[in-house]
Amino acid sequence: MAYQRQFYPGNSVPAKNRRRYMDPKKKLKKLRDVSMDDVVRIMGHRVPGENYKSIHAPLDEGNEPDCPIRKLVVPIEGAKKGDRVRYIQFTDSVYFAPISPYQRAWMYLSRYRGVDTGTLSGRQIIEVRERDLEVMAKEMIDNETFDPALTGIRGATVHGHACRLDEHGLMFDGWQRYIWDDKKKEVVYVKDQVAIPLDRKISVGKPASMKDLRSRTTIFRADGVDMRDDKEVTEYGLRIHKLRTLGGYQPWKVKGE
Repeated sequence: MAYQRQFYPGNSVPAKNRRRYMDPKKKLKKLRDVSMDDVVRIMGHRVPGENYKSIHAPLDEGNEPDCPIRKLVVPIEGAKKGDRVRYIQFTDSVYFAPISPYQRAWMYLSRYRGVDTGTLSGRQIIEVRERDLEVMAKEMIDNETFDPALTGIRGATVHGHACRLDEHGLMFDGWQRYIWDDKKKEVVYVKDQVAIPLDRKISVGKPASMKDLRSRTTIFRADGVDMRDDKEVTEYGLRIHKLRTLGGYQPWKVKGE
């Protein structure tokens, strides 16, 4: 019998969304189309049209020693060209953002190759070769895991994910990298991810309704879908915590699990 990959248990909306976001066979819905040049401007690593900076020669020009692993692993495009490693970091509000930081980690590692990612309290960084990162960043900004009001692109001073939303439903940002455009009724970036002012405003579209957000969030909340409402998820979570505790302090009790 062929192995069938498993992603996450449960039948609740957040559980189903977690499985869908993690499964690389599932095509995520595209909700907006921010131009690649504007994505590059928001990230702030290079000027649109500027050549990629490199940290080593292209692989096909190198003279590396023979290695069986190198023959097995197909390098990503940025590695082939010798690109430097760059990053983008997203902050996700606790108020029903489409996804949360540690689920981003699951999604990144499940869907992409050649990435390094780290989870902190309310934000998730992803590092990868620059030209590959730009493609991934555009995909993540355009698709349903991003909401203009509840997802922030912040490379520094990221705090605010747990603060109350403002009168327009926007998550707090101490550097005000994005603001509400009252005329267009949408969110625009006025600074890049490390808060350096942009030459012009960059629109990332209109925020979703709370009804829509609740239907595609991965977040369990007592005032939304409580994890305890999904028996399969609760049992899974309790088992993981139990095994982690026993494995650390009484490993002999884990035998047979």
